[in-house]
Amino acid sequence: MSFIKLFVTLGTVLGCSSMAMAASGGDTGIQLDLTMHWVGYVGILTFVIAYAFVMLEEKTHMRKSKPALLAAGVIWGLIGLIYAIKGVDHTAEVAIRHNILEFAELFLFLLVAMTFINSMEERKVFEVLRVKLVNAGYSFRKLFWVTGALSFVISPVADNLTTALLMCAVVMAIGKEDKKFVGLACINIVVAANAGGAFSPFGDITTLMVWQKGIIQFQEFLVLFVPALVNWLVPAAIMHFAVPKAQPDSNVGNIQLKRGAFVIMGLFLWTIATAVSFHNFLGLPPMVGMMAGLALLQIFGYYLHKTHKKNKATFSSEKDAERIGDLVPFDVFTKVARAEWDTLLFFYGIILCVGGLGFMGYLAMVSKFMYLDLGPTTANILVGILSAIVDNIPVMFAVLTMMPEMSHGQWLLVTLTAGVGGSMLSIGSAAGVALMGAARGKYTFLGHLKWTPVIALGYIASIYAHFLVNGSLM
Repeated sequence: MSFIKLFVTLGTVLGCSSMAMAASGGDTGIQLDLTMHWVGYVGILTFVIAYAFVMLEEKTHMRKSKPALLAAGVIWGLIGLIYAIKGVDHTAEVAIRHNILEFAELFLFLLVAMTFINSMEERKVFEVLRVKLVNAGYSFRKLFWVTGALSFVISPVADNLTTALLMCAVVMAIGKEDKKFVGLACINIVVAANAGGAFSPFGDITTLMVWQKGIIQFQEFLVLFVPALVNWLVPAAIMHFAVPKAQPDSNVGNIQLKRGAFVIMGLFLWTIATAVSFHNFLGLPPMVGMMAGLALLQIFGYYLHKTHKKNKATFSSEKDAERIGDLVPFDVFTKVARAEWDTLLFFYGIILCVGGLGFMGYLAMVSKFMYLDLGPTTANILVGILSAIVDNIPVMFAVLTMMPEMSHGQWLLVTLTAGVGGSMLSIGSAAGVALMGAARGKYTFLGHLKWTPVIALGYIASIYAHFLVNGSLM
């Protein structure tokens, strides 16, 4: 499918939501069809150019948020201009405010999650796990399965990107110069992390969007566990025979957790439970519970700060003092500052870009083509394939904005395909892109592409498993 057809489809999805907003009252009920207007053409061209720069981030070394933010400003600037010329007041303002509200809820949720992850990283939680795995003395084949299984289990809580980077550090520490093992292990990690993130609202931004939209309840994501597991196990079982049988030599010094690490892990689990409870039982946005959890982290950070020992003479060495976290006091705001701001700002740009194209009327066209002409099953399978080429965030946001009429099982299907479809190419997910940088020269686009048919087999098998396990919901 061409880029133009893709973004026309995305525009259709957002158009349905925008039309509903425009009809919400007063003089905001007039909405212009810009699909055949020069403003619409320029808007699509702007988005295509911006997204080309996003996809070329590894080559240009320009952060993906920059072109996305600029494209968002250009698209909505054009919309504002044409509405001002036509004398239509407030309609565009209502539409963009709706998009900004959606972004704000996701932004606050992700900001808290990232802060907790950064806090646990600073308290050496992930480093201790890495060292224990390195020192376990596993063979390459056993490590291949252990890192894959841990990626699948951890990503539903810690998100697929963080999990993939952690496991990549493990295979890099053990595999060292064994390029074949590192490449295969990284492919396995990407597939496992994306699959694990598909059955949890915390595993990926796309699943988080679906949950916050209220389409699928928290516990309902668990029915995707078996299809997600199949998605990982099928390619992993085939790749297993290509993994070297060698026994690596590894000996890394012991590392201890810093003071308060277990409490912060407990607070993170409590915060997740609070967010789920606020959403399921109180009908409030999950980010309200997340922000309450952030307050608890801040209060505990205040305790760590006030009780840290400033006197180095208390410790046998400066290294011991630093290890348990008393040499430098804990500061929660440094963890907030270390959030993935490029990702958060990119997310803002994408939501406004796709929202703008939808407001112009393009998403309604795409929705008709995909979900009426092709049918929901074909459309949802295509969503997963598209997410391997284009980031799954704009694709899923477009689907959520279109809100096509389909069964609960079909909504679960598109959640699954958007989550795991990106595994078919290394550029199809944040985990894959990050690992190409972390394991530069060992995990590459072409190396991943070699195994794409095997990963695609897992993708097909997971869809079949979904129909088999959740057929009653279709």
